[in-house]
Amino acid sequence: MKKALKNNGLSLFFGLIFLLALLGQAITGYALYNQEQLTAGLEQISFAQYLVSSNFAVDVSENWQSEYLQFLLYIFATIWLVQKGSPESKELNEPGLESDREQLVGKFSNAKSPKWARASGWRRTLYANSLGLTMGLIFVLSWLVQSIAGNSNYNQEQMQNFEHPVSWTEYVVSPEFWNRTLQNWQSEFLAVGSMVVLSIYLRQRGSPESKPVGSAHDDTGTTG
Repeated sequence: MKKALKNNGLSLFFGLIFLLALLGQAITGYALYNQEQLTAGLEQISFAQYLVSSNFAVDVSENWQSEYLQFLLYIFATIWLVQKGSPESKELNEPGLESDREQLVGKFSNAKSPKWARASGWRRTLYANSLGLTMGLIFVLSWLVQSIAGNSNYNQEQMQNFEHPVSWTEYVVSPEFWNRTLQNWQSEFLAVGSMVVLSIYLRQRGSPESKPVGSAHDDTGTTG
């Protein structure tokens, strides 16, 4: 048990703080929603009703889709693009998909290689792109949930203000939808870009996201 906790400490830590943050968002969002309902002279709802409401769904999904878009772009951008001095980059002379030998696939695989890495044809191709494809699928699904829940939530506000509701297609091209979406996207792009550039010059001892403390600023692709 102790060994399992140690070996999975990073995923368990982030899983736990994710659940705590999601619970905190649900509790505070519920309180805020009912406060707004009370101010508007409308009926308050239960916590269970709030958890399945479009208001909660849009708040959660719009953050998820921006996070997974960030990772999707980063995964594919780092295949071909490099950044001198950054541990987040591959070596300057190593852009691209790399050889089968370097990737340990096909005849260059070993006994510990995953089964589909040893296979050929579509199975190897699918497995070789499985991380990016999964991130992309989660992004698309999160974006879809955001747009549907956002449309429902927006129409509730429209009706409360005695205005006409809009269709899903009208909503996804509206300033309301893209203002919410781009607010999240720009912050994610800034965070990733900052990590790439700041890690050239700054260090965090012991972290694989940083170069060794004594590494030169122009050392590329090395981690501590």
